[in-house]
Amino acid sequence: MDADAVVVGAGLAGLVAACELADAQRSVVLLDQESEANLGGQAWWSFGGLFLVDSPEQRRMGVHDSLELAWQDWQGSAGWDRLVAPDGGPGPDHWGREWARSYVEWAAGEKRAWLRERGVSFFPVVGWAERGDGTSGGHGNSVPRFHIPWGTGTGLVAPFEKRVREHMAGGRIVYRPRHRVDELVTSVGAVTGVRGAVLAPDASPRGVASNREVTGGFEYGAEVVLVAAGGIGGDHSLVRAHWPSRLGEAPRDLLTGVPAHVDGRMLAITEAAGGAVVNRDRMWHYTEGVRNWDPVWPGHGIRILPGPSSLWFDAHGDRLPSPFLPGFDTLGTLGHLRRTGAEHSWFVLNRSIVGKEFALSGSEQNLDLTERRYRDVLRRPVTKVQPSVQAFLDHGEDWLTADTLDQLVARMNALEPDHPIDAAHLTRQVVERDRQVDNEFTKDAQVAAIRVARRYRGDRLTKRAFPLHRILDPKHGPLVAVRLRVLSRKTLGGLHTDLSGQVLDTAGSPVPGLYAAGEVAGFGGGGVHGYRALEGTFVGGCLFSGREAGRAAAAAL
Repeated sequence: MDADAVVVGAGLAGLVAACELADAQRSVVLLDQESEANLGGQAWWSFGGLFLVDSPEQRRMGVHDSLELAWQDWQGSAGWDRLVAPDGGPGPDHWGREWARSYVEWAAGEKRAWLRERGVSFFPVVGWAERGDGTSGGHGNSVPRFHIPWGTGTGLVAPFEKRVREHMAGGRIVYRPRHRVDELVTSVGAVTGVRGAVLAPDASPRGVASNREVTGGFEYGAEVVLVAAGGIGGDHSLVRAHWPSRLGEAPRDLLTGVPAHVDGRMLAITEAAGGAVVNRDRMWHYTEGVRNWDPVWPGHGIRILPGPSSLWFDAHGDRLPSPFLPGFDTLGTLGHLRRTGAEHSWFVLNRSIVGKEFALSGSEQNLDLTERRYRDVLRRPVTKVQPSVQAFLDHGEDWLTADTLDQLVARMNALEPDHPIDAAHLTRQVVERDRQVDNEFTKDAQVAAIRVARRYRGDRLTKRAFPLHRILDPKHGPLVAVRLRVLSRKTLGGLHTDLSGQVLDTAGSPVPGLYAAGEVAGFGGGGVHGYRALEGTFVGGCLFSGREAGRAAAAAL
């Protein structure tokens, strides 16, 4: 035996699990197919938003939240319908629901203090993500819960990377980058180690696709193997293979929202060793994707985090109906657009709305927050257009501007000649909307939603919900159109695990010696989110499942 535990994957979940094991005086071998430059995985690139319930930040913003309301929202979003197996036993959703309840309780309890102990603090304004499908008991956050950490995803990774390096210096963790696991070693039904290939050194910067040249092999034996190797978002063939019909036809033209190493390999490898994979058809992809003008990985896309004011049109120039509004119902909007017969949609707005309501997802797109430049953050509400957004306006292939709608539509049609939009048709819809903003009464659901957003102190202070005005008001010009495409992101299903993180077999029994955490386990139980997520729950799911699985594996040893 080479160590007490082998952890496969050095992303956030793997780092947290390795810390928990080593903190419990267990010896750990930490393996990853990528170079040391990629320590922290895709979490390093993330905005880092975290789902917290009844936090001091919420209360200071006048938000009244509770465990009961958060659990209501989570259940309404998850829509679990596989709780019971045909034989009457626990179904594929049973453990996901158990994980979800534990996670929401953690988010309403210890989570914030646990992070604060590790040096994580929060931007004081709480964001309101996934505002929902318009029903009280359905999908969406009833209140703002999206807490942005200072340092974004990079700042979340940092304390765990630091702790891992301390354990490396102390000899408790042995870190082996460029070690790709190809097989879980089993003996008499138990997982006893890993076997794989040593890949050639690669000096590529973080996130850049690395070589797959094999220079040797390795094998490590351990009492416990913990898999934390991420999801399938970087492999479009796997995304399309498992794409559910309820979301329409799988896109032919996908942007990639995660590095290429997010390849889902360990799902099949763990399955071959006896672990069960459940809920493969559940996934989370964004419709507000734009091609990165300065890409890091192949097909690199960036998600626009929109405020509530942009007008959203499908490829034919038809305005999207409620609840398919910007920032409200990600998968509902995805399913609606995938049935239009086109690969793209459009935001139509003006420069004022772009400047105030647009944010871009990712640590590298929010350097003021990532680098904790507090003065720059304070300037956001008074800056006409954020520098990262301006760079896309200047260089992005999907971003168009014009002084009139006729000119704008002409440019839209030049970019997408196979789906021409009738200028008169689009103009009529914009004018109809503009007539709804002249008084306090409206029958336009989006205008009503903007007014609700404007009553939230956080949206008002940050101008994430910009004051209502006519889109065609020349004082707020020029006009802007942004072509949007589907951006691959998260796997919501995965390895079936019990509440300790132990991987289950197809009969629902634990596989001895095998644990999983993070996205590869559907962030716990093979589906903590069910069908839909509330946002702020992905990096948080890595933290929680890595912590719980690491602690359970350490206790089992």
